[in-house]
Amino acid sequence: MTGQDAASPAERRRFPTALLLTCAALGVAGGLVLAPANWISTALSGGLPFASMALAGFWLLPSVIALRLLRRPLVGMLVALVAGLVLVPFSGYGFSAILTNLWWAAFTELPFLFVAWRYWGTWMHYLGAVVAGVVYPISAWAWFDLGALSIWAQGGFFAITIVSCVAATALGIVIADRLQAAGVGRRR
Repeated sequence: MTGQDAASPAERRRFPTALLLTCAALGVAGGLVLAPANWISTALSGGLPFASMALAGFWLLPSVIALRLLRRPLVGMLVALVAGLVLVPFSGYGFSAILTNLWWAAFTELPFLFVAWRYWGTWMHYLGAVVAGVVYPISAWAWFDLGALSIWAQGGFFAITIVSCVAATALGIVIADRLQAAGVGRRR
C-alpha cells in the first residue's frame, strides 16, 4: 500500500470508536427505556388513546440526547437504530420496531439536516419535536379513528402529542447537558 492509498487521519476519524461506543450505549439505554413505554403505549392505545399519546415523546428521547451530546450528523439515527435493535425481542412488533425508531429519529435530525449540521441551536431540537407532534397524529389518524372524534377531541389529541414530544425533548436536553458536564461526549 502506498502513501496515496492510505486514509488520512481525518478520514479514519470520521466515526471514532469513542463516538460509536457512546452511540451504542445511548441506543441500548434508549431501548431499555422504550421497551416498557412500548408495551404501556400499546395497551393504552385501544381504550385510552390520549394516555397513549402522552408517552409518544419517549421515542424522541434517545436521538435528542445523542444529537445534543455529540453534535454530529446522523448520530440520532444511529442511536435510534441501536435502540430499535434492542427493542426487537421485547416488543410485540418485531423488526418493525427498528423502522419506528428511525421514523421518530428522523424528526430529531431534520432541523439540523436543513442547516447541514453546522448550527446546533437548542430551539432546533424543539422544532423537530413540534413537527413530530403534528405529523404523528396525522400519520396515525386511521389507527386511532380520529375522524370519529369531535374537533375539540382531535385538537386535544394533537396538543397531548405535541406536549409529550416537547417535554421529552426538554428531558433529553437536560440529560445530555448533565452527561456532558460529567465528561461524556464531545467537549467544546
